Order: sequence, then C-alpha cells, then structure tokens
Amino acid sequence: MFGNTKKDSTNATENEILEQVGTIIGPGAVIDGPLTTKDSTRIDGTIKGNVNISGALIVGQEGKIFGTASGVNIYVAGEVNGNLSAPQGKVEISDTGKVVGDVICKGIIIDENAIFQGRCEMTGLERNSADIAKERAAAVTSETESDSESETNESDEKKVI
Repeated sequence: MFGNTKKDSTNATENEILEQVGTIIGPGAVIDGPLTTKDSTRIDGTIKGNVNISGALIVGQEGKIFGTASGVNIYVAGEVNGNLSAPQGKVEISDTGKVVGDVICKGIIIDENAIFQGRCEMTGLERNSADIAKERAAAVTSETESDSESETNESDEKKVI
C-alpha cells in the first residue's frame, strides 16, 4: 500500500484510496478523545482515544493513535499503541509502521522492518488449512489431467491426418 504502486483488481493504489478519503486529521493536529467517522479516514496527527472508522483507516508516517482502532481495512505507516480490529478486512503494517497491541483481522501484511508486538487473531477461518491444501492439490491435479488429455487428443488428431 505505502510503497507499492502495482495495480490489480483486488488492491487499490495509495492514490486511489486517498481520493476516497472523506476525513483527514492533518499533521500537528491533536485530538484528545475518541474519533468516529463513517468515511475512510487518514490520520497524520495524534489521536489520544479510541478510533472507530466505518471505512478504511490510514495512519500516515507522522500519525499516532493511543487507543484501540477499528475499520474495514487498516493501513499503518505511523504508530498505534492499542488493539486493531478489522474482522472482515485486512491490516497492513508498512516498513515504517509500529503496532503495539493485539490485532483481529481476516488478513494481515507485515512489511520487513515493521514493528508488531502483540497477538494476531485471524477471522473467517471456517475451513482449516489442511482442507484448503487438499482443495488446491485437487485443482492442480485436475488441471494437469486436463492438459494431458488435450495433448493426447492433439496427438490422435495428428495420427488421423
């Protein structure tokens, strides 16, 4: 997210996310108390209280949160001292990010040199990893069989000609 500008159908670039941000807490701003917004929010200042965002939460490199934070997706390039919650989305901690607290999320990305001190609880794990691995192996096997069948059909066609 922060240093990655590659674009695909599942990940928006940083600029696309910034265009969708409805609330910005600028550098030097200090909020002493909770913050709740319905919009995606970027924090470059300091929040001393709990943060509850109905959209994406972006903590910029200068941003600091001292309290719990929740959002659909959470991107941390600054510092969070408190628990993070994105049970239906992902948490990403960039190489400049620091999170001291527990994380609840569906997916997590922690860049090299990022600091994460706490526990991580993954949500949405109805199936165990062994079942997922079996499904992947079956899919690969069926693709391989399909490829070899088409090669056999092609060689039979060449013989007929």
